[in-house]
Amino acid sequence: MTAPTVEAASTGVTPRPPLVPEGPPLDTERLARYARHLTLPGVGVSGQRRLAAARILVIGAGGLGSPALLYLAAAGVGTLGVIDDDVVDESNLQRQVIHARADVGRPKVESARDAVLAANPDVAVELHPVRLTAANALEIVRQYDLVVDGSDNFATRYLVSDATTLAGIPHVWGALDRFRGQVAVFWSAPPPGHPPVTYRDVFPEAPPPGTVPSCAEGGVLGALCATIGSVMVTEAVKLVTGAGRSLLGRLALYDAADVTWRELRVLPDPTRPPVTRVEEPAPEVCEVPAPGAAPTTGGEVSATELRDLLDSPTPPFLLDVREEFERDIVAIPGAVLVPSGRFQGPGAADAVAALPQDRPVAVYCKAGGRSQRVVDALRAAGRHDVLQVTGGVLAWVRDVDPSLPRY
Repeated sequence: MTAPTVEAASTGVTPRPPLVPEGPPLDTERLARYARHLTLPGVGVSGQRRLAAARILVIGAGGLGSPALLYLAAAGVGTLGVIDDDVVDESNLQRQVIHARADVGRPKVESARDAVLAANPDVAVELHPVRLTAANALEIVRQYDLVVDGSDNFATRYLVSDATTLAGIPHVWGALDRFRGQVAVFWSAPPPGHPPVTYRDVFPEAPPPGTVPSCAEGGVLGALCATIGSVMVTEAVKLVTGAGRSLLGRLALYDAADVTWRELRVLPDPTRPPVTRVEEPAPEVCEVPAPGAAPTTGGEVSATELRDLLDSPTPPFLLDVREEFERDIVAIPGAVLVPSGRFQGPGAADAVAALPQDRPVAVYCKAGGRSQRVVDALRAAGRHDVLQVTGGVLAWVRDVDPSLPRY
């Protein structure tokens, strides 16, 4: 019996031209390497030549940047830029698969470069071992055909959005939260017939501090990075080659706990102010402050000053607001653990009342973000003898006891 012919319903989507012109013809070796692409409708030899000519910038060599860089390299993208100012630490290895145990302590961009070249030595890797800022974002972004944004904080996401908006290039974005992930494509100057949407059309402003769990508090399923990162690469390849239907104008949401996908339509916000320049966004709670950065409110004390206070006849009450597993890795001697979440919500008043009233309270976390929230909450509750330990336990390890482990 002959199977019936099924015709797909028209999507009404305007055809999208390839983003990148074809590069030089492929030699015999590359024809063999990319054979499965060459027989793929929508890619073929022409698409593979476009990938070879493409320049793609990946923001972050972390959870999303790891699979993105590896799959973009394997796909034959000619030039990959990677921007990250961080170094590899032990806690990254659970999800940042581009790095290995031997890379701990190395700059992430260098570790990522070595892994990319091991996967495909034909790829040119351009390193940007800096933090993305308003001063450098547009200059860096303009060097590339599109941006794959795997950053993990709102400040960087707004910088990427504004820089790609001004540069007029596509912006493939992904985000993770515990078991959930999101992917979208933004483009301020798309081909005719496609919506000019940006990250700010979906997220006009960053959420208020305290409403989004910090990185350590929320956690993330390691394998989820591969799921979302590979979708981001798929969108980048489709944009370069012109294959398929882009996520431009759509937001895809994935729940790994239930293995479900949902889709939301994204439209330009007519009330959104136009982007005329790249501005430095305000930092948020999940962003790690630079060593020695001052908190926004309240008193502050450095790690070395805290050491002297703890050795004094009247030491402060030392409050560790991290999670229990973090305390088990490293802690400042004498600290009492009360996770920062206890100072929010219905039980916050009890947590505040349980603190001693007869001496100052010195608050620390990993690097300063969570402790600042707790300091603000305590001062709002009427405690004015509260000290913020700038730089957190990482500053203590760096400046007081380098023999202790970092994470």
